[in-house]
Amino acid sequence: MISVVILGAGNVATHLFKAFNKTDEVSVIQWYNRNLDTIKPFKNLVEITNDLNALKEADVYILAVSDDVIGELSSKLPFENRLVVHTSGGVGVYELDKKHKRGVLYPLQTFSKNAEIDFANVPICIETIDKKSYPLLKQLARSLGSPTKRVNSDQRRVLHAAAVFVNNFTNQLYRIGHEITESEGAEFDLLKPLILETAKKVQDMSPYMAQTGPAKRNDKKTIKKHVKLLKKQEHKDIYNLLTDSIKQTHGRKKL
Repeated sequence: MISVVILGAGNVATHLFKAFNKTDEVSVIQWYNRNLDTIKPFKNLVEITNDLNALKEADVYILAVSDDVIGELSSKLPFENRLVVHTSGGVGVYELDKKHKRGVLYPLQTFSKNAEIDFANVPICIETIDKKSYPLLKQLARSLGSPTKRVNSDQRRVLHAAAVFVNNFTNQLYRIGHEITESEGAEFDLLKPLILETAKKVQDMSPYMAQTGPAKRNDKKTIKKHVKLLKKQEHKDIYNLLTDSIKQTHGRKKL
């Protein structure tokens, strides 16, 4: 059985704990967070602590904390030559303190605390400096039922940047769509089948081939009508920017 200590109490840490707690292959022997109140609801399931000096010996220490504190926290750990990994897509493996065996266990998914996650649908990207550490992290990821992929830091960084486009930016566009429909009392729910179908299509074809709409068709009159009906300049700017991007991709001239 793989023994694990989790450090941090955000969305990723919470989902990892819940998932590891369901498997017989992994034992979370301790959970650290600077603010103990955040993890007190789990005190009957795991030993909790806010004292780094009280950390137990484990096979893997998972730093599921914000990007900015990964390096600092790893340097404060009161031991060396143990396997310490972080879960960030955008932080290099070498930002972990060199006194440790270093690795990355990056679950490529969006995590919200109150939304259930099936780790069978969460690819986990693995990076290690010490080659001997890779099989252990792969076993750890597979205990969750997750598909795994070995990546280097450059590949992980571009995956993380691309994830911002396909998830964070897309969700912001959903929010704008919601705002636009509400402005005229239309129902945003009517767009939900379209959202699902758009996501479904790119499972079987490239985003390039899946593209439709007035920008690709160069429907100039429709585009002008859309820009005119948008009330906020911010929405007009985003519409024009994305329209121009689609036109350039598909060989059309700009507005």
